[in-house]
Amino acid sequence: MTITLILFKKVIKFLNKLGPGLLFAGGAIGVSHLVQSTRAGADFGFGLLWALLLINLIKYPFFQYGPRYVAATGENLLEGYERLGKIFLKIYGLLTLATMFTIQTAVTIVTAGIVSSLFDGSLSLKSWTVIILIICFIILIFGKYWLLDKMIKLIVLALSISTIFAVIASFSNFENTISWIQVFPDSYENIVFLIAFMGWMPAPLDVSIWHSLWAQEKNNITNLNYKKSTILDFNIGYFGTVVLGVAFLFLGSLVMFGSGEQFSNSGDIFSLQLIKLYTKNLGESSNLIITIAVLTTMFSTTLTTLDASPRAMNKTFELLINKRIKFGYIAWLVTLVIGTIAIFYCFLSEMGSLVKIATILSFLTTPIYAIMNYSLICSKHTPKKWQPSKLMHFLSILGIIFLIGFNIWYLIINKFFIY
Repeated sequence: MTITLILFKKVIKFLNKLGPGLLFAGGAIGVSHLVQSTRAGADFGFGLLWALLLINLIKYPFFQYGPRYVAATGENLLEGYERLGKIFLKIYGLLTLATMFTIQTAVTIVTAGIVSSLFDGSLSLKSWTVIILIICFIILIFGKYWLLDKMIKLIVLALSISTIFAVIASFSNFENTISWIQVFPDSYENIVFLIAFMGWMPAPLDVSIWHSLWAQEKNNITNLNYKKSTILDFNIGYFGTVVLGVAFLFLGSLVMFGSGEQFSNSGDIFSLQLIKLYTKNLGESSNLIITIAVLTTMFSTTLTTLDASPRAMNKTFELLINKRIKFGYIAWLVTLVIGTIAIFYCFLSEMGSLVKIATILSFLTTPIYAIMNYSLICSKHTPKKWQPSKLMHFLSILGIIFLIGFNIWYLIINKFFIY
């Protein structure tokens, strides 16, 4: 009994030290996993497994450089960009302004669709979108980082367990022969999906900046030396998202691929289809539990993105004008909420269109963030012992070449098919 108690205390102590890595997972395991990975499995079977694994490997170094730089210097990536030159901050600010509203709208509408299905459409999708944004706003204003940190650990754990069990059950119920043949999309529509799929897998690369801000905040609140666990914390979050990405692809493949059924672009209908993927394997009795697990996961993504973009934009402007902005975070938070509602009400109501635009924009901006992160971690501003190993240098250079080349290829293909 004493040994069990000691082990339990050690586990709790270890989990308390973790935070930014799990916040990363909470932000990543959302549209990219619940929507894109599941749809990839449903439409292509196991054929896009190569793309999922490849893009996670390509992006790994650039995501890792966020917490690595915090551990090495105590500064976040934005403060590091300022050391390289304010032009880097200006680039980040412009890219974020171009994507933050669309990304927030995309994740919020998926969450609203799940809530709407949970309450049998008692309120419209638009109403739930506003309600969810208001709830997130209140949590961030009053709970701040501490509450965000605590909530994510429970949310990620709940979805991880339910998803793994659903995949195991679907394997046991699968009666056909599994095909592991990898495919490369050859139509314009499928190429666009591939770009969108890789754009947010496991997350947009600007999340590395969010991660560095959360890591810095974790240090400020807990007074812990984050250096001791920085890479471990990151790896737990990162590889957890990879495992769940594969799991969602498997779930879509085993349950929907070849069935003739396709996912809807309507948020509430898609949500019902997604929940059925679980209940078909775990039983109808699990419907409420699965709905709550899926809902909390998308809610965590909505919450983390709503926190991160205003936090990052406020810090960017403070660095650009060399002055602390007293209510800057709140101002950006209000701006993002209003902008998200405006986009949803005035421009687009199709979930598929929102997700496609947000994910493609994320992919097209990925090489810029990759170059900025790599330049900073290799610069004189990062202590030598914290700079990348030869293997990480190789992966970084290879990744930048791949990302630039893939972007050019996409733009050429896009022009070819349109004209």
